[in-house]
Amino acid sequence: MKIYAISGLGADERVFKYLTLKGDLIPLQWLKPETNESLEAYALRMAEKVNQAEPFILLGVSFGGLIAVEMSKVLQPKLTILISSVETKDELSTVYRLLGQTKLVKWIPYPLFDPPRMLANWVFGAKNKALLSDILSDTDLKFAKWAINALLTWQNTSKLTTPSLKIGGTNDKLLPPQGDTILIENGAHFMIVDKAAEISQIINERLETM
Repeated sequence: MKIYAISGLGADERVFKYLTLKGDLIPLQWLKPETNESLEAYALRMAEKVNQAEPFILLGVSFGGLIAVEMSKVLQPKLTILISSVETKDELSTVYRLLGQTKLVKWIPYPLFDPPRMLANWVFGAKNKALLSDILSDTDLKFAKWAINALLTWQNTSKLTTPSLKIGGTNDKLLPPQGDTILIENGAHFMIVDKAAEISQIINERLETM
């Protein structure tokens, strides 16, 4: 079965190369956001990349999980997998929601969305620091600014109505796991890479039941 995968903010298919899944993983490339485009509208455009003529699964990591949630509303995936992500805006921390209300992000200069590597390594909890650094260096800062603002102002309050699987890390500083989430012990926000074997096992066990 095809697994359409959406990476985290500014990241690309490199974060998926350590997974060993029993399916055909197809990374979706990010689109360029339109002026003042909402997360919901952006997800509708991303949904056009999915072949609905055959059964499929959506997999979203971090910010990509939010996109997967919105795509699930207009598609009919057999399963939506969220890794290091959230299902509704209520699962975001109070700090994020307050920041979203201030709309300060729109006034922050683009260069400030490229964090110092030492800080990024700590926040993401990355063991593979070289890969994280490469990904951050390749990130489109205009996209990063749009995505952060879209995350902070996300309005979704609806739980997924299609089958879902949520996997979160106990040490995730950015999006701590909420609700009915399978926990990865000592998993940080970059665990899609650092804990790929454990994540693959959880997903494959679920796939075997489908």
